[in-house]
Parts: sequence; C-alpha cells; structure tokens
Amino acid sequence: MAAARVADRRSRAVRPAPTPGTPHADWMGSLPRSLCALPLANLAVPGSHDSFSFWIDEKSPVGLDQPVVVRHLAGIFRSLWKKMMKKWSVTQSLNFIEQLEAGIRYFDLRISRKPGEENELYFIHGLFGSKVYDGLMEINNFLKSHSKEVIFLDFNHYYAMEDINHEYLIEMLKEIFGSRLCRANLVEEITLQYLWDRNYQVLVFYHHPMAYRFPFLWPGHQMPAPWANTTDAQKLVQFLEKTLSERARRRTFHVSQAILTPHAKTVIQGLIVGLRDSLVARNLPIIMNWVKCQKPGVNGVNIITSDFVELVDFATTVIKLNYLLLHDKTKREQV
Repeated sequence: MAAARVADRRSRAVRPAPTPGTPHADWMGSLPRSLCALPLANLAVPGSHDSFSFWIDEKSPVGLDQPVVVRHLAGIFRSLWKKMMKKWSVTQSLNFIEQLEAGIRYFDLRISRKPGEENELYFIHGLFGSKVYDGLMEINNFLKSHSKEVIFLDFNHYYAMEDINHEYLIEMLKEIFGSRLCRANLVEEITLQYLWDRNYQVLVFYHHPMAYRFPFLWPGHQMPAPWANTTDAQKLVQFLEKTLSERARRRTFHVSQAILTPHAKTVIQGLIVGLRDSLVARNLPIIMNWVKCQKPGVNGVNIITSDFVELVDFATTVIKLNYLLLHDKTKREQV
C-alpha cells in the first residue's frame, strides 16, 4: 500500500535539475585526496537547522509540536496569531536546492501528518511546511547532477505518526533515493572514498525504533545533536565547548547546534520583527567567531548547524576548516 502511494506520487512529479557551477555545489568532490580518505565523522560539514522552514504555510493548522496554550491562542486570534508564529517558525531563507548549492550537506528534518490528510506527510515547525515528498525529490535531483556530493538526512522529530505513516516515509526514501542510500555501518568506515566506490550519496538517520528494521537507516543515537536551549550567545559558546569536549571518539557523528532558541519573553519583545532580526543576526558575530576557531578531527567539530545560513559566509567558513587537517599532515611529514 505504502509502495503504491509513493510510486504514484513519483510518476506525477517533474522537477528540473539544478544548474551546476555554483560556489560550493561540488565542494566534497573537490577536497584533496587525503581528506577523502578520512572518516566523515572527522571532517567539518555545514548544516542547517529546521532545514525545511524556508516555506511555512500560515493558513495551515498549528502543529502538535506546539504547546496546547499556543494552539488555543491560534484558535482565538486565528490569522493574526499565525502571521506572528510564521515570523518565529522560519529559520531558513534558502530552499533545499539553494542550500545544497551553497554547500549545506546536513538537513534537520521534522515530520508530521496534517489533520484531515491521513495519506500525506509534511515538514513542520510550529506551522506546516511543504510536503516531504516534494522536498526529498528536490534533494535527489541535485544529487543526480553532483555525483560526489554526500548528504545527511536527520529525521529527528515526528508528530501524529503511527507505524503505517513511518512505513510510508521509509518506502518514500527507498523509492526516491534507491541505490544512493548508504547502509548503516561502522562510522569509522565511512569516508568519502568509501561512499564514492559504492555510489552512495545519502545517509539517513532515523530517530525511531523502526530504524533497526531497515539496513539503510542509521539509528538516531549515531547522530547526537546536543541542544543549548538558550538566547544568550556566550552561554551557547560555553555549551558548544562543553559538549564538544564530551563528544564520543568512536561510533557516532556529532552535531554542534550553533543556534539560539527564543523563549516566551524573546518572542514578545520581538513580536513584529521575528527570529531573524531580533535574535539571529545580532548574535552571529559571536557565534561565527567560535566557528572560525574550531578544528575538525577525532576530538574536533564534525557537523555544525546554523539558522539563516546565507546571512554570513557560514558554509565557506565551515568547509575551510577541513584544510587545517592538511596542515597537520604536513607537519607530521616534516618531523
């Protein structure tokens, strides 16, 4: 049943492939050979937080990811409340293709059913976003044109989903990405060269017990993403340092969430301007200074995520960190 629904959707979807030649569209394939032999867990990879939230439908119902009081207020103030919610639900301006072309390779994904639509799945962050199927098809079209680029899809939150909905989503992943899906393995074995040799381009992390039933799903615990839950940039930096020092040296990747989280007071104070202008933009210099001081490797950063990845040269900064590993190699050879 799930397979038939996905096949029907695929036959009706026609999307153009992205134009090659953009700044970081092929950055993984352009890395020096020595870096391509290192575990991906030891490389620096730029990612986006709530990656799908570039489009939020303010006419949609409020999602179950929100507290009851927020849903209640939406019922009272209706469109006015949802317009305000949208300003705080959107954390990205670039769509999937634009993020990929900018160098983003890790995607933070949250999924839900929408009331009244039992056979469809949507991205969600406060309000509903686009259909999951459409987003995944866009990503796959990019991969077709960039055969050496590898992505992480981190499905980490689910709402109003039963086993049949998970089966539908998993079947969707199989149908869309097919042989590009990398089978779960020892994290230390996964290098870019390993993936290229097998024509793998997609690592799916699935934070649900069903992950253990499918060989191409990586259990969620192999992609830890500690969350600071603060509005204070200095406290965020301290948290990032602490969690990085506690990072497991083996068997997992690691996400450093370089993001600030609004609290009720923050939202009220910035009700009109929204997340981007009231919290993110003014704190980016502190956050980016931390990013610039990092180094990948066994004890270093791996995946770093950000809101509004286009506001500063975020992806370029993260990608350049990998070249510090070349300097280490040169020093060892000179000793």
